[in-house]
Amino acid sequence: MPAATRTYWLTTACRIRRKDQSLVIDRESGDRVHIPITDVRDIVACQPVDINTAVVSLLNKHRINLHLLGHYGDYTGSMLTTETSTSGETVLAQARIVMDPEASLRIARDIVLATAFNVRRVVDRDLLAAPYDTVKSSAAKATSVAQLMGAEGTFRRSAWQVLDTRLPDWLQLGGRTRRPPSNAGNAFISYVNGIIYARVLSAIRLTPLHTGLAFLHSTMERQRHSLVLDLAELFKPLFAERLLLRLAGRDQLKPHHFDSDVNQAMLSETGRRFVVQTVRDELGTTVQHRGLGRPVAYDELLYLEALRLARHCLEGEPYKPFRIWW
Repeated sequence: MPAATRTYWLTTACRIRRKDQSLVIDRESGDRVHIPITDVRDIVACQPVDINTAVVSLLNKHRINLHLLGHYGDYTGSMLTTETSTSGETVLAQARIVMDPEASLRIARDIVLATAFNVRRVVDRDLLAAPYDTVKSSAAKATSVAQLMGAEGTFRRSAWQVLDTRLPDWLQLGGRTRRPPSNAGNAFISYVNGIIYARVLSAIRLTPLHTGLAFLHSTMERQRHSLVLDLAELFKPLFAERLLLRLAGRDQLKPHHFDSDVNQAMLSETGRRFVVQTVRDELGTTVQHRGLGRPVAYDELLYLEALRLARHCLEGEPYKPFRIWW
């Protein structure tokens, strides 16, 4: 995975201009930042941005993707470069697996079970022991993706109920709500999930995989990348639920980090900056990789997961979805 460049996070409304081989960020406050294009891997815009064709041309030349998050932190789209690492051979192999009901269902089942494992490990191993056994039994009997999704949904509802028991009243989810989130806890989860979706998209674009060919989510998704939805499921617990519990336990999340109204909430400007910085720090956290025998950043785990799936499609290597081992 490229290590010489980094992700830039835009947490305030701004205009992006080109000056020679650099990007110039003009903020509404009047501040101006110059960024050498060779220092940029990709950009995540958490607030509105204004760009022109000169910027688009420069980003495309250097294969830099721009990801956009909406008002509530949900993923709204990307400006993706025309040149990708996708190969026809890999896409055909990926498509053959997707069109094979048995092989595709096997991968979908493994993703559901690995996701449930990660949720249980993060939220509460004891209280989620019974729901985890249930989802394993249901997944083993499932003969369709719809049945798998139903089993996953039942487990998730149990997990959110247990999660609420470990959160202060004002951060409890009371059930998962989106677009808009109904309260502060849901607003936090949605925002972090949007960031992880964007990071997984960048990771997959570094591999020969096609983002539109998925195993768990429908390949008929028109506004989102189906394969990104698949792999993002595995990592959401590592970031969203885990960080929510940590920040709540340390009393670092405060009501002023959110703007709440009747039946809807969103992160305030201060909250967005705090959450983005927290996720950025977490993406840079390293763990000793058991297979590679070296430290890897959480951000690299996303790429390694996509690469593992690509090798399964192209070379037939067994695919075992990511499970938290530490």
